Amino acid sequence: MAIAKAERLMNLALCLLGTRRPLSKRELRGSIEAYLEAGSDDSFNRMFERDKDDLRELGLVIETVENLDGDIGYLARRDSNRLPAITLDAEEAAALGLAAKVWQQARLAGAANGALQKLRAAGMPEAEDSYEAHHSALEPRIPVHEAAFEPLMLACRDRRPVVFDYRKANAARPEQRHVEPWTLECWRGHWYLAGWDRDRGAERVFRLSRITGKVRSRAGSFTAPVPDVVTVRETVESWAGETATRSALIRLRSGCGYPLRSRAQSIRELGEGWDELEIPYGHGLDAWLVEFGPDVVVVEPADLRADVVDRLRAVAKG
Repeated sequence: MAIAKAERLMNLALCLLGTRRPLSKRELRGSIEAYLEAGSDDSFNRMFERDKDDLRELGLVIETVENLDGDIGYLARRDSNRLPAITLDAEEAAALGLAAKVWQQARLAGAANGALQKLRAAGMPEAEDSYEAHHSALEPRIPVHEAAFEPLMLACRDRRPVVFDYRKANAARPEQRHVEPWTLECWRGHWYLAGWDRDRGAERVFRLSRITGKVRSRAGSFTAPVPDVVTVRETVESWAGETATRSALIRLRSGCGYPLRSRAQSIRELGEGWDELEIPYGHGLDAWLVEFGPDVVVVEPADLRADVVDRLRAVAKG
């Protein structure tokens, strides 16, 4: 669906840029295959108006011209849509080159490299060799191993509802979730999706590694307003106890659980291969502790210990 829309927008943009006179809706409909397949005039008109608005939002200047007979035509003059000269210094070019190397997923890496090639062809200077020599070992990486990432990224961009199966940490089997996706964010090496859960009627955050099967797109528009600022990180941090006012006492096997150790308020060696840690305790800490399996034992509080035991039992039954 996303590829078909992108192709339709591209064809419309090429038609509007390639004409010397305004083109009517009738002419555009006869020139673009996707418009020919529209079932009715109303369907075509709705599709065309959406596409025209999307192109304008992307920055294309589209003129509406009325001729002597009162007919409306459209065109995008090349002089009105020509980009200004690109002027980047060596440091700015190096920053763009570094940003392009962040993505490791094949399709995203190809798009980034293609953009760099176009900028260089337009006169962008090459990054200095000294930068490459000294910083190649410190290049940032954003790993994307989850198959759900790309369809969710496109769904967030195009504002399309999705359906996927999601398995919570304490669940024996996955549940189907109907979500209006807002944004994706990487936090501590894991990707999360924030959006509106239609079944629960509330904002939810989903960890991509817990999505099973394919992400399926659904027709229709969003039913809930998208916030101006989506605080994925704050939500995930609160689940993981980052904003907690309480503390928990756990035993951790020596040499294990470095994320827990980095957040510990105190660490005491117990001997026999175990350490005792005091860590922040907030909503969702039980789900995080379960991920460390037999390397973690909760000492107190009792309610956290009970929650962790219940989750482990649910996983064992699954």
